[in-house]
Amino acid sequence: MSPRTALTPPDEGLAIGLQPSPPEADIRALHQLRRALDPGDRPFLGLSDHVGQVMAELSPLLGLFTDQQGCPYGDSRFDDGARAYEKAVLTYFATLAGVCLDEAHGYVAASPREALLHGLVLARRGLPEPSVYVSEQAHYDVVRASELLGMNTVRVRARGDGTMDPDDLRLQVRMRRGAGALVVATCGTPLHGAIDDVAELRATVAAFGPVHIHVDASAGGLAAAHTDLVASWSLAHGAHSITLSGHPLLGLPVPAGISLVRRVQDPPTNLPITVPDRLLVGARSGLSALLLWTRLRSLGRAGVAAMVARSQEVAAYALATFEAAGVAPERFPGSLTVTFERPARWVVDKWRLHYSGDRARIVTTGPMTYTAVDELASDLSSARQGVAA
Repeated sequence: MSPRTALTPPDEGLAIGLQPSPPEADIRALHQLRRALDPGDRPFLGLSDHVGQVMAELSPLLGLFTDQQGCPYGDSRFDDGARAYEKAVLTYFATLAGVCLDEAHGYVAASPREALLHGLVLARRGLPEPSVYVSEQAHYDVVRASELLGMNTVRVRARGDGTMDPDDLRLQVRMRRGAGALVVATCGTPLHGAIDDVAELRATVAAFGPVHIHVDASAGGLAAAHTDLVASWSLAHGAHSITLSGHPLLGLPVPAGISLVRRVQDPPTNLPITVPDRLLVGARSGLSALLLWTRLRSLGRAGVAAMVARSQEVAAYALATFEAAGVAPERFPGSLTVTFERPARWVVDKWRLHYSGDRARIVTTGPMTYTAVDELASDLSSARQGVAA
């Protein structure tokens, strides 16, 4: 067994034994874990971390059990009442993506990555022997999902701003002409927050055979839908399927993914099931849909737009402030992500920054306030001057 796959024994204090353990000790351990996970004075600026701000309205739902059987459309003898809430959530996200539910169908998945896998499964059905064309800046889960499906993955170069390079995409697809191209565009790349131009990418490969454009918008879809600063990114701009998410910006306590596919991309089969029933799982929890519905209802479309606008203002402020601190910040237009030179280790640890190579990032949601920007900028400046924490 290689060192990478070697198993390490569990913590002896956490082992599950034959007899029940003392509940007092376990409760103390869980409270210690809760305090460790609580951001407190150490905000997690690499990712959104403002669950505590919304838990009061969501906590009643955490004690419910919902078992969703099949698709969210039509009648079902298994419907426990949560199906209508899921359809309301899907209608909301379909509108954001530029279509109505008459044009696309989908479901609320347990995570954005399950939704991504669902989108790729349906995309593969309509193509002969497709390769998956994915930007070198895309989330690693795209490559992982392709591997799980046994599909050939072709990495495409990214431009300086983090978007997929159409010229390299054209070259790669032309080399495999006729096999079918499943192009995965990204709306909100992990490091730069870049947004691929869906219309441009589709036009780039249209002459080389059948094509399916899937958009991984789990990181940037909500922000992109509420700004005029971004390029074409959604179903309204020519994509065939899309993956969205609500938990990063909205601050849900669990992941939630939304898979939407144009109905024309999912024709009937000889299987004895209806079109919308072809999900990855037969039974699933309805909790994510209920959490999304509750949060979105409390905000309304205007509230979500205001949240995005506030986050974009903080991102613009961070760009200017970090520039003054001398850390070479960059920001894709309309993005909530600001990248900068990777600082000293003590700054990374203090602010729990996400980084890759020589670049680090912040995402201006939740705890990323103007004050936090100023404090981080001060630490970045001190680190550049060689001042230790």
